[in-house]
Amino acid sequence: MSQEDFKIDATARNDLGKGASRRLRRLAGQVPGVVYGGNKDPISISTSHNELLKHLEHEAFFSHIISLNVDGVEQDVILKDLQRHPSKPVVLHADFLRIDKSTRLTTHVPLHFINEAFSKGVKVQGGKVVHNLTQIDVSCLPHNLPAFITVDLANAEIGTIIHISDLKLPSGVTSVALSHGADHDLAVATVVKPKGAAADEEVAAAE
Repeated sequence: MSQEDFKIDATARNDLGKGASRRLRRLAGQVPGVVYGGNKDPISISTSHNELLKHLEHEAFFSHIISLNVDGVEQDVILKDLQRHPSKPVVLHADFLRIDKSTRLTTHVPLHFINEAFSKGVKVQGGKVVHNLTQIDVSCLPHNLPAFITVDLANAEIGTIIHISDLKLPSGVTSVALSHGADHDLAVATVVKPKGAAADEEVAAAE
């Protein structure tokens, strides 16, 4: 799905409060939400629950520009926060952030791990890859916003630790964590020994 496909129709609402939100979800099949940011005041909105669920099936929806049509007025936004029901496939609330195409934005971008099963640490050495992070915060102009960032594990061996600084970020995209200093260079993935391997090595050494 391309960025242009992410379009949502919404309606401004004045009936606020928890009771009103429950009625929206139960009776009208709508999801309450809010649009904020930019030089405009926040507005409360409602969107179709089914339409939103359809978009949420696509991972790219979480890190792409969305065309939000509120009562006939379109604006560019990103999905900033989503509240789901803890046990049901129900969206309770959605927050959208207005963006300016000439201003850098900060948002989450998912990580895609590739070549994990074929890496030396897994295929040859029998290790296991631990995903320390599943997404990172990035800063970029809206047109540079990637759908995901690739983490290539092809050359990873047991003991390998891949940090944020090891990732190849697209042009114009920077890591928010790294902008705060080297001590924020978190581990993204680690290749560890298989369970029980350390104990087996200790027994063999003792013998």
